[in-house]
Amino acid sequence: MKCRTSMEVVALLTIMMGATVQPSRAQIADPVLPMHAADSAQVAQAQVAEAVEPVQPAADSFEPVVFRQRNMSGPRLGVTVVSDHGEIWNHMNSQGYGRVISQFGWHFERQIAPRGGGPQFVIEAVPMVGGVEYGKIIPGITGAMGVRFPNGFEFGLGPNLVAVGGDKPVQTALVIAVGKCFDYGGVSLPVNVALTTSPDGNRASLIVGYAIQKTGN
Repeated sequence: MKCRTSMEVVALLTIMMGATVQPSRAQIADPVLPMHAADSAQVAQAQVAEAVEPVQPAADSFEPVVFRQRNMSGPRLGVTVVSDHGEIWNHMNSQGYGRVISQFGWHFERQIAPRGGGPQFVIEAVPMVGGVEYGKIIPGITGAMGVRFPNGFEFGLGPNLVAVGGDKPVQTALVIAVGKCFDYGGVSLPVNVALTTSPDGNRASLIVGYAIQKTGN
């Protein structure tokens, strides 16, 4: 009976020791490790999203183009050659004019130019009188819109009105002008060639002048 009891005690101790060494089901199902793994996965996904997402430019990185106005008004003088046919020449010839007449006037111009550089947008009006060397005057005015490039090359076109007389007191025409503007220390020296065309007769002019640059906001 004592021997049987001893065997039972030994078996009981063995069972108890095995229960102590084996991890419990609660330990095996410890939720701490799965929570750490989930956190790591979320961090990795966030890093990948940041790497893939394109960088958006700042809202204030695009600056608007700022323009400045320049007053390029100044005197103009030149000569005009009139074609030997058409209503204009017929009336000029009857009044004693030659085919070549002088021109004097004033050039009014407003110029819009980007502060960062680039083409300049020009609006101009040029009233002139011609033929003073014949003891008479032929008044006229030209309005033009054009572009002046940074290298000084310019072109424009617009309407022309001239009061020669005859059957039509005022003749209208289209002016096409090209030229070059030379800048020296704030003084602009334009040289322009203009072709004036209409059914009443064509004219070609060479006009030069100067202007002191006046800059405004």
